[in-house]
Amino acid sequence: MVAHSKDLPQQINAVLDAVHTKKSARARPLPAVALVSFIAVVIGRYLSNKQAKAKKAAAASKVSTEGTSSSSSNVKEGKVVAPKKTSKPIKHTTPETFARNRKYFPPSKVASAGSSASSAKSSVKVGVNKEFFRQIESIFKILIPRLHCKETMILVLHTTFLVLRTYLSVVVARLDGAIVKDLIRYLQSKLSIAFRTRLTRYVHDLYLNDQVTYYRALNLDDRIEGVDQYITTDVAKFCDSLAGLYSNLGKPILDTIIFNYQLMRSIGVSGMGGLFVSYVVTAFLLRMVTPAFGKLAAVEAKLEASSFHSSHFRGDFRSAHTRLITNAEEVAFYNGADLEHSILTRTYKRLIRHINSIYKIRIAYNMFEDFIIKYCWSAVGLTLCALPVFFPALGGVDSVKDIASGDKVVGARTKGFITSKRLMMSLADAGGRMMYSYKEMSELAGSTLRVYNLISVLHQLQAGEFEGPAPKTAAAGSSASSQDGDAEAEFYSMADIRGVMNYGYEGIKFVGVPIVTPSPGNANGGEELVRNLNVDVKPGDHMLVTGPNGVGKTGFARLVSGLWPVFRGEVSRPSPKDIFYIPQRAYLSIGSLRDQVIYPHSHADMIKAGRTEEELMTILKHVHLAYIPDREGGWDTVKEWKDVFSGGEKQRMNMARLFYHKPKFAILDECTSAVSSDVEGLMYNHAKDEGITLITISHRPALFKYHLHLLKLTGDHGHWEFSTIGTAEERQSVENEIKSLQAKLDEVEDLKKRHAEIQKELEVGLNAGPQDGTKVQKRGLF
Repeated sequence: MVAHSKDLPQQINAVLDAVHTKKSARARPLPAVALVSFIAVVIGRYLSNKQAKAKKAAAASKVSTEGTSSSSSNVKEGKVVAPKKTSKPIKHTTPETFARNRKYFPPSKVASAGSSASSAKSSVKVGVNKEFFRQIESIFKILIPRLHCKETMILVLHTTFLVLRTYLSVVVARLDGAIVKDLIRYLQSKLSIAFRTRLTRYVHDLYLNDQVTYYRALNLDDRIEGVDQYITTDVAKFCDSLAGLYSNLGKPILDTIIFNYQLMRSIGVSGMGGLFVSYVVTAFLLRMVTPAFGKLAAVEAKLEASSFHSSHFRGDFRSAHTRLITNAEEVAFYNGADLEHSILTRTYKRLIRHINSIYKIRIAYNMFEDFIIKYCWSAVGLTLCALPVFFPALGGVDSVKDIASGDKVVGARTKGFITSKRLMMSLADAGGRMMYSYKEMSELAGSTLRVYNLISVLHQLQAGEFEGPAPKTAAAGSSASSQDGDAEAEFYSMADIRGVMNYGYEGIKFVGVPIVTPSPGNANGGEELVRNLNVDVKPGDHMLVTGPNGVGKTGFARLVSGLWPVFRGEVSRPSPKDIFYIPQRAYLSIGSLRDQVIYPHSHADMIKAGRTEEELMTILKHVHLAYIPDREGGWDTVKEWKDVFSGGEKQRMNMARLFYHKPKFAILDECTSAVSSDVEGLMYNHAKDEGITLITISHRPALFKYHLHLLKLTGDHGHWEFSTIGTAEERQSVENEIKSLQAKLDEVEDLKKRHAEIQKELEVGLNAGPQDGTKVQKRGLF
């Protein structure tokens, strides 16, 4: 009892010290919580102010730059009023930035293989490797172009809260950083949106520009299938995965460093050595059995963009639905619902078949991964934690201090074991999350590859660099004569473009230019439609381009506009503002009725140019559409105009755009086929009165009288004929056609007389018909 009474004061003091320690432990998180709350309030206040400013700017910008706002506030009594100031305009990517970044996006093996080399694509390994990190580094130069930018600020805040969450997890076990976790999720979403906004803006500036990269990507190159899928889905998926990976991988790494340090103080260097060996063995085993998640993710994304193909058809699940919506009327006329249903079913089944295969692979891998991380790691960890219990010499600094401080040996060892066990559990959790993050990184590699290929190919197309089969050796002088059909056909490859396009010429001039259909991915090269075309159209020399179907008439317009490459020779044309094109299919944009007339100008461009709605009404009168504004509800009416206008109205609306812009030259490609001949003539004469030189692509002889020259594409080995309408030869041709028509008219009277004779004969035969009372219906011959 005496001994016990001597120990009593020490026990009381120990209890008091423990109570004091608990009180101080409870008080410790208060400064941290206060700091987090203060930061949250500041950030929330900043974001709410920013959102309020954005709403205010949106309310003040009702005069839309897209031309859908009311004109009454801008045009009063014929006077032009300056538009209100709107929010800060978007700063587009400069050509210097494109030129600086293009070197970081050389063609990858997948992109350079093209769609015709599927085996080359399948041989490319997609995963977390050197190429993956190089691609990520290249894309990061777009995501974070400089140190002082919005993305850097969000990233710093994100990192700060990741550190705070780890700190709170260590200090306050009950709180577990719940507040900071919510802030991290918010900042992760903001970081993803910031990445996506900057990357999408960069891609849009690269995709939509004066070099018509969008047209080249769709028609002149086959390395990107489904560009819309890349821009809308893959970019978003990449940014979400990248922002999520930073959160999911950043905190576990920080936890691993902290917990390893704390554990080393408990189990010593020897225990940490064994733990490190377990890390290496685990990583090796998981890497050996890890499926190619990056490749699987890339294939899944590709199936979304190209999930069905056969020898006659190639498409994707989304575009199959889009195609059905676009061509619903034609499919209904043909009663093609069954076939379209089978196409949709096949595209969906192929996609689902691949997704199910991924699930089967994942379940086996996840079971093995969970077994290794949750059971093997725990067994190894507990074994290492028990080392200081049985071998005190192997313990860490904290174990030695506990024994040296006078604590009982058994109590000290038990305390060290429990502490090490808890640290080991936290470390196992952090390690497990790191392993899961590695799997996410492997899947990110697939998205990274697709986004990198998109940017790389767009950079090349924007610079006019194409890929195609190697040029074949052709006979010398094979294109020396435009009229020699016996010359060997020259090989035209997208990788061998030698022609020249000159701008600023007062006219349209072709010198030794072949019209060639580009065929990306075709080993035989492009098809030559017209051989060595030489023509010079001066202002006022209205020219009609005619010929059978498929001989290159529309190709003439595509060459002048720069849509098709000039493989050989030299093309000279006016500046872009002095020439206007009206294609075969009438295009009606999204927007108001006013936007349909002034396209591609916006309402703001119209006001800046000093144009008024009275002018627009005058233009509609010239194309016989003056009734449209009243019928549709005014200039500001917004509808799906392609479903509102008839075929003739669509074509006349496109002619109205021509009269609005008043270019020096206009290329009209079968743009009045649905318009009556009298209105067509009035529009052609008005265009000539406006001083517009017309180049019409048509095969209708009725348009001859509105032109001075005729370019006839024969389709016979690329031959062509150029003549002046009204020459002796042309007059002789017209006179022959008149004589032929007159001869047919002279026969009309004879045919009428013969018709009357036959009618009389039939009537006599019917009257002398059956005498048994059978009724016979009298019917004329015509």
